[in-house]
Amino acid sequence: MIITKKKNIDDVVESLDNRKDVYLIGCGSCAEQCKTGGETEIKEMARTLTERGFNVRGGSVIDETCYRQLVLKEFRKEKDLKDSESILVLACGAGVKTVSEAAPEKTPVLAALDSLFLASVERYGRFFEGCSLCGECLLSDTAGICPHTECPKGLLNGPCGGVADGMCEVNTENPCAWVMIYKKLKAQDRLYLLKKVRPLKDHSGANGPQSVLLRNPKKSTGLEPR
Repeated sequence: MIITKKKNIDDVVESLDNRKDVYLIGCGSCAEQCKTGGETEIKEMARTLTERGFNVRGGSVIDETCYRQLVLKEFRKEKDLKDSESILVLACGAGVKTVSEAAPEKTPVLAALDSLFLASVERYGRFFEGCSLCGECLLSDTAGICPHTECPKGLLNGPCGGVADGMCEVNTENPCAWVMIYKKLKAQDRLYLLKKVRPLKDHSGANGPQSVLLRNPKKSTGLEPR
């Protein structure tokens, strides 16, 4: 799940650049769970913009705003969406990009949210960062705990010298990632993995922009470059 937060409303208004005719699009997936882009937030944004003199022509919450076919379907269905002077998207950056690609070239598509990180979900409304999308996954060797994400120093070969009583010296309220990895590997009888020396992180795998295509969703076990 992509975690988002609301932009300052003054920044949103500034981005609209006096284009008073606006249509709102939210996301029924990640942004809805974050309470930044669901039905409630669309209504709140519509009310706020109306109070500031904008003409909100309508609003839609698309199940997944990053899913191109769903976005195109919404454009075919909603005439006000196609004819609006601007479109304000309450979704992550991928959602904004997808809507922008589907919108008429002359229509500005603007972001109402800031994208923060990729999260794991503990329960509805409670998330924690689970993945940095580094392109070089170590989780098989680290008991499902990512040192690249959960260690502020990104250490790949054990803890630093600052760990005290099992707690991180940088984020002192958090347990040390490598202490957690040790305990879990010990419980799994896999402590031998701690002897593996990992090379410096190759960040090239995380470079963008990139695209991938699943050639045969029913048979393929991986993603092939387009």
